[in-house]
Amino acid sequence: FIECGMTTMAQGTEVEATWVVPGDRVGAVEDMTAGQGTYVRNNVVHACLVGQVHLEPAADGALPTVSIKTKQQTSNVVPTVDAIVTCRVLTITPRMARVEILCVGSTPLSSTYKGIVRVQDIRLKELAKVKVHTSFRPGDIVLARVISLGDAKSYYLSTAEDDLGVVSSRSDAGEQLVPISWEMMKCPVTGATTPRKVARVVI
Repeated sequence: FIECGMTTMAQGTEVEATWVVPGDRVGAVEDMTAGQGTYVRNNVVHACLVGQVHLEPAADGALPTVSIKTKQQTSNVVPTVDAIVTCRVLTITPRMARVEILCVGSTPLSSTYKGIVRVQDIRLKELAKVKVHTSFRPGDIVLARVISLGDAKSYYLSTAEDDLGVVSSRSDAGEQLVPISWEMMKCPVTGATTPRKVARVVI
């Protein structure tokens, strides 16, 4: 559903920049050190920001450091029905999560659009047990599908598919959370777990 933003090493200089979105695979930990805008999962470096990949060479044979640099990109792409979008959660209520849409597919947008994930559109199963506050938190990066153009202010979005949901989130301690199941993430530092509607991201 989303292409991975891969990079190639340029001899003696920064890598050629490639656009990525949260959850994209950047490279392996044996080839690079995870820097700003990335996180490590299962020995693979992933992006946790929308932006361009850069590898900064290191001296004395050390591994280069990979980082994600956020920049504005002019794009005429707009969200359409059935498109997969990358969003950031702004606020939550018992009935919905309000988000801003950052990307359509793997294309970052030059301006953001507003979206809503209603409680009935979070999951396919056990709808009576679904709670917004145990699925998303403000600041989470989420993959969702556009299901309706909604009203003039917001698109209606769904995270009901297995591949959709939270792809990047931080703990109260500011650490990048690691998925441990389809409904739970864990802080690698404190060991504390917190519920989420986790996306089954292809690694």
